[in-house]
Amino acid sequence: MKKFKIPAIIAAALSVGLALSGCGTSGSTSDSSTSAKASNAVISVNNVEPGVGLVPGNTADTAGWKVVTQLFDGLVTFSNTGKLVYADAKSITPNSDASVYTVTLKPNLKFSNGEKITASTYAKAWSYAANAANGQMGAAIFSTIKGYDKIQDAKGDKNAQLSGLKVVNPTTLQVTLAAPDSSFAYKVGDVAFMPLPSVAYKDITAFGKHPIGNGPYTFTSWTPNQDIVLKANPNYTGPRKAQNGGIDFKLYQDLDAAYADVQAGNLDVLDQIPTTSLASYKTDKGINAIDKVGPAFKSLTIPQSLAHFKGAEGALRRKAISLAIDRSSITSKILLGSATPATDFTAPAIAGYSKTIDSSGVLKFNAAQAKKLWAQANKISKWSGTFKISYAGDTTDKDWVDAVNNSLKNVLGISTESVPYSTSKELSTAVLNRTVKTAFKSGMQSDYPHPEGYLVQAYGSAFADGKGLNNGDYKSGEFDSLISEAAKQTSLSSSVTVYHQAEKVLLKDLPVIPLWYQNVNAASSQKVSGVDFNYMGYPAYYKLTK
Repeated sequence: MKKFKIPAIIAAALSVGLALSGCGTSGSTSDSSTSAKASNAVISVNNVEPGVGLVPGNTADTAGWKVVTQLFDGLVTFSNTGKLVYADAKSITPNSDASVYTVTLKPNLKFSNGEKITASTYAKAWSYAANAANGQMGAAIFSTIKGYDKIQDAKGDKNAQLSGLKVVNPTTLQVTLAAPDSSFAYKVGDVAFMPLPSVAYKDITAFGKHPIGNGPYTFTSWTPNQDIVLKANPNYTGPRKAQNGGIDFKLYQDLDAAYADVQAGNLDVLDQIPTTSLASYKTDKGINAIDKVGPAFKSLTIPQSLAHFKGAEGALRRKAISLAIDRSSITSKILLGSATPATDFTAPAIAGYSKTIDSSGVLKFNAAQAKKLWAQANKISKWSGTFKISYAGDTTDKDWVDAVNNSLKNVLGISTESVPYSTSKELSTAVLNRTVKTAFKSGMQSDYPHPEGYLVQAYGSAFADGKGLNNGDYKSGEFDSLISEAAKQTSLSSSVTVYHQAEKVLLKDLPVIPLWYQNVNAASSQKVSGVDFNYMGYPAYYKLTK
């Protein structure tokens, strides 16, 4: 789930590091301000069916993120260029080594049902999400808070709280971390850190179908496989005040159908152009075309559990597969320039992004070397079977998955197969349940614009085994040590140096095969104005008018 065009701006924002006390941007100075007059028009936008209910701590897919982040506010949000903006927080103040943070809330915060939001509200919501007994997919993001390890018993007390959270008074929460974490003020921008009203704990499943939040919109209805409708929250006082009457998330299984609806004026904003229209959409006079730099990292995950992909044999095969993929050809001929070949594990708009970190050239096409490494792996254990890649049929992934498989087949001389799941929800569910027995398309878009968001959540051991976004279940003590060291650094530049060392480990182990960075290729109908894309590369929904 981000976008920005000027990396220097992001670097400047991130460099506040340990000096966030009183330095975070207030809502009044965020890029949410607009001279556009709010209208009552409901804006229609595309989405797919979310994989699970609309609960912040259990949101792990883009479809859910799009909706949940409109229904809820957290302590902070971010401008379209990745600048930290206070939402519910008045200040977030670290101690000298970033091991303890004091969070001060703004006064008079409320959920849309009128319930007050206090420090206790946040403490309870975070503890609930972190507690393994509650089965929340966002649990691992809380692993840096003291007491996390003590509530990781899936059969334990569902009401057990994080010991590192101390409610000082109704507007002050003290957070003690298990280890220093200089990115914490950015990390709380993750969707899992959003608050929950008391009604949520009575029946979290029912709540997820009819959520009550504190964001710019309130929930109206969810008709499965049809749409999710939100209306503007008239009592919202945060930095993202809605300029429209509501958002109608239309749930598509076919992007071509969504594009046809934009052309016909039946859909207001489409955040992704189908592959079939990439070559022509910029000259389509029936729409407003959008082409911007984006932060979406795309990859191919080969689970650690797959046969032939463990130990020394697995290391050789992973590298061979990476070398056998002609990224430049696929991004230019199949994706028609809508993506840029990956050179690291972050994204071009993130501080610390590197074009030169791959000194061994493992991300460059080299057919001869790929064949050599595959042959070496065969000496350890001869390859058998078919290499398969799973993808979601309601996306534009089929063409590039087929292209990658063809490349592997031609270079390595193996049988390959593309395995479609009907919907993104089905694939997401299979990945989360670990029932996928193939490689699968993957990617990363951190909820907060910091390199930690791309590296730690996707590859840290604490985020494996269904506790986060490490869906390949990669575990490396060497990598974990380096990301822990990066968190202790007191400046962005020093932390980036360590993060680069951690990326070197990833380039050696290849828990995922980096493919490319996805650009923001989108469209809106000519009836819509205020079209802007946020730090996640998705529409700033609250700004849309017509």
